[in-house]
Amino acid sequence: MSKCTGSKGDLWELYEAKDGWRWRRTASNGNIVGASTQGYSNKSDCIANAKRNGCDCDLN
Repeated sequence: MSKCTGSKGDLWELYEAKDGWRWRRTASNGNIVGASTQGYSNKSDCIANAKRNGCDCDLN
């Protein structure tokens, strides 16, 4: 699992699930405010999707 904190204070997580790589965005109050809608077979594709959804920190 990779984690980083974005410029707006949200926690971004990258993790491997049964169906592939997924990301999750958690607000500073602990609520999950975003997540990938599918599992990605390539980690880089998952990171690219997270960036399209607002991730501005390094999830490697």
